[in-house]
Amino acid sequence: MTENTNLTVKFAPYTDEIFKNESRTSLLTNNDFDWTGARSVRIWKFKTAKMNDYARNIFDDNNEPLNPSRYGKLYDLNAETEEMLLKKDRSFIFNIDKLDVDETQGQLETASALARQLREVVIPERDKYIFEEIAKSGVIINGESANKINPDNIYANILKSCEVMDGGEVPDTDIVLVVTPEVYSIIKQAKQLDNTDVGADLRTLGVIAMLDGMKVIKVSNNMLPKDVKYMIVHPSATVTPVKLEDYNIHNDTPLASGDIVTGRICYDAFVLENKKDGIVVYKETVQ
Repeated sequence: MTENTNLTVKFAPYTDEIFKNESRTSLLTNNDFDWTGARSVRIWKFKTAKMNDYARNIFDDNNEPLNPSRYGKLYDLNAETEEMLLKKDRSFIFNIDKLDVDETQGQLETASALARQLREVVIPERDKYIFEEIAKSGVIINGESANKINPDNIYANILKSCEVMDGGEVPDTDIVLVVTPEVYSIIKQAKQLDNTDVGADLRTLGVIAMLDGMKVIKVSNNMLPKDVKYMIVHPSATVTPVKLEDYNIHNDTPLASGDIVTGRICYDAFVLENKKDGIVVYKETVQ
């Protein structure tokens, strides 16, 4: 056999898929507003009035009533609007040539290629954006470099972070703890971890454990901004609308011999101004 002989290579009918998680943001957010027919939504924010001592039989030096209103000084109740304008309008396109389908023994198949695009590209991009919007809008706690989180202090550290939510009177139900793999490993070593088995319905949403009543979700480091170790999130704080989600397979167009796949998704994430206390972000500076 000569050096230049080209040997036939046979490929097994198997595709080496990349490991990718499904969306991890559904438990952290809500869809309480309707964007149908509009690109932006405005919501009202109303101020409140302070409490006063009722001025019964209280007079000034001239024996005149101290205030025209015995209930206190009369002010107009201020009202402001908060506008949420959708900014993310993303798309993709690719072609699956007929010969490529044949010569890959059918492994390059249109429907599975679209599903792969959603799983490996579209969903991770949207999740990462949502995590970033949540992380930059919440209450930031900067950890001490001399006292980094470890199995001995992680539980107390998380409870201390929860005190911020308690101060903001955030409901203590439906709270989610988002952690990096490193922090999850530390939590697993802490004796306070609730080892209650998590049901299959929650596992499909990414929940892997419970800690002090909070659902624990583990996400990869590249999903969270740099230095963020964990986030404690109440879903009422963040709205994540998807106004348009349009995916199509076009057969035998004049542009190509095969199937052209197109996709478009218009979405965003908004942290409500009056609900920022529903997000606590813990950071440790990487040396």
